[in-house]
Amino acid sequence: MSDLRKLAHAVWQCKYHIIWCPKYRFKIMKGALRESVAEIVRQLCEWKKLEVLEMNVQEDHVHLVVSIPPKFAVSEVVGFLKGKCAIKIFDKHLELKKR
Repeated sequence: MSDLRKLAHAVWQCKYHIIWCPKYRFKIMKGALRESVAEIVRQLCEWKKLEVLEMNVQEDHVHLVVSIPPKFAVSEVVGFLKGKCAIKIFDKHLELKKR
């Protein structure tokens, strides 16, 4: 029961397992890109005040267990994370734009 969190009118405990992969499931997340993805996802979660419980970046997909407050829709959070993460990755790793 200690995992319960409080907002003004709610007591909640919402944990979601989110998985996403790059287009065509290309195996591109290796080395520096893998570290960049993990760093960017953590940074974006800090912006929205989300708690990353677990994260695992594989070559062709990302596993993320995150605690999302009920004031955010899960689809809104996933769209935000995927969209902003893609923009930041393409800005940081210009070699990915050629593909």
